[in-house]
Formats: sequence, C-alpha cells, structure tokens
Amino acid sequence: MERAAKSGNVDEIKLILDTSRIKEKIDGLGRFSEEEASTFITKSINNARYQNIYGGKNIMKLKDLQDAMIAAMKAKDKPRKDSISALVSAVKKAGIDAGCRDDIPEDMVSQVILKELKSVKEQIDTCPASREDLLAEYKARYDVMSEFAPKLLSAEEVKEILTSKFADVLATKNKGMIMKTVMGELKGKADGKVINQVVAELTK
Repeated sequence: MERAAKSGNVDEIKLILDTSRIKEKIDGLGRFSEEEASTFITKSINNARYQNIYGGKNIMKLKDLQDAMIAAMKAKDKPRKDSISALVSAVKKAGIDAGCRDDIPEDMVSQVILKELKSVKEQIDTCPASREDLLAEYKARYDVMSEFAPKLLSAEEVKEILTSKFADVLATKNKGMIMKTVMGELKGKADGKVINQVVAELTK
C-alpha cells in the first residue's frame, strides 16, 4: 500500500481503495492513522493525475471526486467527506444545467471547483472574528477543496499559449475580440485577471 501511494500508481491505489478490506490496507501504512492515510492516499492519487497539458496542470474528473469522497467516507472522516460531497453536488448540478450530466467535461469540473473555492474564501473573509468555530470550519473546507483545484497557469504560460495559438487574433490589437476568442481556451485554466493583464501587455 505504501509503495502504491508513494509511486502515485492510480490503478493500484484505486484497486486497494475498492476492496472491502480498506481498513486493513490503510493500517499497512504504519505510522498513519486511518484518517491521515486516507488524506495521504487522496493526495497521491491527485499527484498522479498531473497531465502534460498546459504545462502539466492538474485535470480533475467527476469520478476522481467521487473516489475521494468514498475514501473519506470509509475513513470515517466526516468533515472531509462533506467538503468533497459539496464539490460532487456542485459539479453534478452544473452538468445538469449544461445538459451534459452523463458526460461532464473536465474543464467544467475545474471551473466548478474554482467557483466553490472562491465561495468558501468569501465565507472566510466575511466571517466574524468572534465565530472561531465557523472560521475553523470554513478554513478546513477550503483546505480540502484546494487539493482538487486545478493548478492555474502563470502569466508566462498564458503568454506562451496566446502567442503560439492566437497570433492572428493578437495581430488585430482588438482587446475585446481577443478576450472573447481566448477565453474558450483558457477559462478554468488561468485566472481571469492574469489573462486580462497578458492580453493588455500583448496589445500595447
């Protein structure tokens, strides 16, 4: 089990997580508690999912979230399970609203996760200082959700994509047209402010 987790072998980890002897397998991690092992395994799975797309950014699928939710459930980690469950529900709702509930694209999953993260961040920022219990709950939820968030492109990476794929539209210097064209490619993969700044720089 420890070998599989450290290597990030997704198929092997999934096979272990899908067995009915989950506690025994997790106990095999030795110094870890069941809860800690569940978190460790989930992070290992996420690390193994880094794809060589747009600089090797993390691409998440609905099934990935569901697997992580089941792992947290088996580990009896209710706060973690509830946080991931909120992401699963939000992704499913987005899929239904977009008419693709049976085949939700990865970029939509990423966009939903980022939206949920932003919502929780706002809860943290607006939470009264006297409500330490709520603040701790919001921060814990944010930390869990952050594990599944896509790694956003840097300004340099955005610039590279724009200059290599959108040279023709960049040549127009029409900022509005450029933003409309490139957002389909970069939405959910880069921060909107970063995209706007790079476009402004390239259209000087």
